[in-house]
This record gives sequence, C-alpha cells and structure tokens, in this order.
Amino acid sequence: MDAAGPSPLAQALLRRAADDARRPALSLHAPGGSLRLDRGQLWDWVGQLTRQLQQRGLRAGDRLAWLGLNHPLQLAALMACSRLGAIFVPLNFRLAAAELQQVMDDATPAWLVHDAGHAEVAAVLRGPNRLSQDELMVSPCAQELVCPPTDGDTPVLLVYTSGTTGRPRGALHTQAALLANARASEWAHGFTADDVVLSTLPLFHVGGLCIQTLPALLAGVPVILHPRFEPQAWLDEVAGGAPTLSLLVPATIRAVIEHRAWPTVPRGRLRGIMTGSSTVPLHYLQAFHARGIPVGQVYGSTETGPVSVVLKLNDAIAREGETGWPHPGAQVRLLDGEGHEVPPGETGEVCLQADNLMRGYWNREGRAGDGLREGWFHTGDLGCQAPDGCLRIVGRAKDMIISGGENIYPAEIENLLVALPGVLECAVVGVPDERWGETPVAAIVAQPGSGLSAEVVLDHLQSRIARFKLPRRVVFVESLPKSALGKVQKAQLQRGLSGSSSGT
Repeated sequence: MDAAGPSPLAQALLRRAADDARRPALSLHAPGGSLRLDRGQLWDWVGQLTRQLQQRGLRAGDRLAWLGLNHPLQLAALMACSRLGAIFVPLNFRLAAAELQQVMDDATPAWLVHDAGHAEVAAVLRGPNRLSQDELMVSPCAQELVCPPTDGDTPVLLVYTSGTTGRPRGALHTQAALLANARASEWAHGFTADDVVLSTLPLFHVGGLCIQTLPALLAGVPVILHPRFEPQAWLDEVAGGAPTLSLLVPATIRAVIEHRAWPTVPRGRLRGIMTGSSTVPLHYLQAFHARGIPVGQVYGSTETGPVSVVLKLNDAIAREGETGWPHPGAQVRLLDGEGHEVPPGETGEVCLQADNLMRGYWNREGRAGDGLREGWFHTGDLGCQAPDGCLRIVGRAKDMIISGGENIYPAEIENLLVALPGVLECAVVGVPDERWGETPVAAIVAQPGSGLSAEVVLDHLQSRIARFKLPRRVVFVESLPKSALGKVQKAQLQRGLSGSSSGT
C-alpha cells in the first residue's frame, strides 16, 4: 500500500484503507454484473490509475475530463488527480456534442476518458487526447510514482453548470473545499458504522458526487453505486436490505412514488433519504413520510460544494417543507435589494459563506458577476428564516412575480399544482399586464386522458392560496422547454406565453 503523497484528499482516503483494508468500500451494481472493492482494493486502484495517468503525461494543473455513466473508476480518477495536482472534470453525458464541445473549449483538458457507451460522442470532440475506460486499466503500470507538491489550496475538481442563460461556467473546487464539504455531509447525515449509501444520481453533478458518495467514502461508509438511476433498480436495492441512506431529486422521487411497486415494496434498512433541490413539492415528501421514511434536505449549488443548509432526518417530518439550518462551518445572510440584512420572517436573497465554497469560475476567477462578493456567495434564491434560524426557500429572485405591488413566488403555486391528479409537469411565470404590471400564468403538461381543464385547476387552487396569487391563465402544453440538465427554461416559456392569449 503506497503512500498518498502530500495530497490531503488522498490522505483522507488512505487513512480508511489503513484502518481496515478488508472492509467494503465501493460496489458497482450494474445490469451486466457486479464489482466489489474493499478499502485496500480501492486504494490499489487509485495507485494504479495514478501511475497510468502520470505515465501518459498528466501533470500538475492539467485537466482530465471524464465522459461516462457512474463507475468506481471515476472516483479513483478523482483521487489520482488529487495526487498528481491535476483537475478532474466530470462531463454531463446528457449534453449534445456541441454543448460538450463548449465545455471542452473552456476547460481545455489534456485527456478525455470515456466509457464504451459514449465512444462515438467522444470521437467527435476536438482538443484532448482520448482514452477509453477499458484501456485505462488494461495492464499494470510499474512506473515509479512521484507525487508533486500539493496542499489544501490545490484545485482538484471543475464542475460545469448547465449554462441555461449562456455558455456553461465551471466551478473550481480545491482539495480543502472537498474535505470541508465531506465534514459538512458527515454532520448532515450523522454517519454510523452500520450505514450503507445507495448512490444512483450522476457523478457529473456535485449532488451525485459530493452530497453522499465522496463524503461516505472519506468517512469509511460503504457505497453501492448504480450506473444510472432506474426506479425499479432503486426499489430492488432498498428492498434487498443493504442501503440505509440514499439521495433523490424531485424527478427521481416522483419516479419512485409513481412506480407500481412503491406501495408494497419493503423499506429494508432505509433510515431516510436526502433530497438536493431548493424546493420540493410537499406531495413528494408526504408520500415518503406516510411510510415512515423521513426526507431530509440538503440545500446548496454547484458553487457551494454543495452542502450548505441541511434539514436533518430527525427534523424532516416535523419541519416538512423547510430547508433547515447551515452546517457548523457555514453562515447564512438574507439580504434585501439594497444589500441590507432582513429581519426574521421577511424574505431576502440567500447568501452563504463557508469553507466549501468554490474558489471561483474557471477562466473567470475574480471577475464581477461571479456571485462571490467579499467571501459570500449570492445564490439568487429567495428565503426567509424562522426565529429559531430554520431557513425556508421560497423561490428564485429572477422568477418572482410582482403583481399590483404584491410579491408572488411561483414555487408556492407549482407545489400545489403538482399535487393535483393529472398534472405531469408545471411551471408558473409572470407575463406583462397593463393594469397589474405582471400576472401569473400556469403552463401545465397534463396526463393524457386525465380530462384536466383550466376550471379544475383553478378550483384546486382557490381555497389554498390568496386570490391575488391565482394564475390569470392556465395554458396546457405538450412539453416545457428545458435545458440539457432538465431545468425548465422559464425565460423561454415566458416569451412564448407573453405572445399567447389562448388558455386551453
């Protein structure tokens, strides 16, 4: 078992291997077969991969891009980069080739590693040397490993945002930031010696990588990895009795609770799940809570690590719909439009300060408009705090509708709409109005054959929200415009609805 070198991130993983090399670390459960690594074997993979990459010329400061479904090699490659002082760049395999090329042009990686399923896309991308995942570990590498100087301030992870309003931007994270985020995650989950994490979300997001998966490995908690999320596979894994924790986002929560097996599948040892979105429909939370499975929340973003504000599992049911409290190493401020802190109970922009914030955007560090101001990250989200400090996110600042001088938060209306039978998807945006300035319009994707109408929708909302919040129009659409990451592009929807007056 070779030394980790000066890399603090790799040293943290090595300590776990040194504690108990035979304890399970990471398992891949895939349709084509399973792969199981104990702590010692995982560290051996890291060493082998580090040698391979160094032999191929990867040097300190170089970028290594990765394009493929979830695999243990991705995590080993991240650790190898930390030892070499290189920067790991996980790529979103859902992007089109032209969108991936934008990322490649910005990150300028020295190498691109891809799996077999993404070989064709990788072949058309310009710039880096290419290497298949299978080639990477095909033969042992006996080259002597010489690790360059690295420390906590050494950049190690470059994760790109979706770029819904322009070219994608890469958030740059250091080794110290990833370790700080891992400590925040350990606090958030209260990891125990009996825990097993089920990881199914894509590792190209900080959500899939940094909320549970990497922190669990660094804490010595075994991880079961799926190549990608499939509701049947998730339910089967839970019913099998191994996982105690998992992470789902609203879209995957919905896929689970709408699955035919959901009402009867055993919960096994699952003690709770976390979700990583700023706002989650109460209907989704209640479906899990009704079965005694608490749904905690981790609030943050690509830029914040992402673990920033946490609703722990033991508070999840009592504080249903809340966002939680900042982790011990984080601070939260809510600011009004003039930059002044708002009192408890009032709404302001959520600003965060913590050790796990990004250093800045790649090629844009220190520029105005990157969200970092005097060590605080301005999220663009709107929230309010209870007297005990518990935060609740009410929506995005740019999405807020001001109608007749009243503030309307689309997320509040959307959460009610998604609970209405027959609503598959929905989005609420403000459109110009001569009298009120703006009025809310609801765009709904209805389930075929549901018979849903505008009248039914408005009747559902009438007794649940104030009259001034009611949508002035309900428009049924075949689909909502989305980015490659599945986020609704509200600006595009708003433009379309502003020129439309029909509401059926």
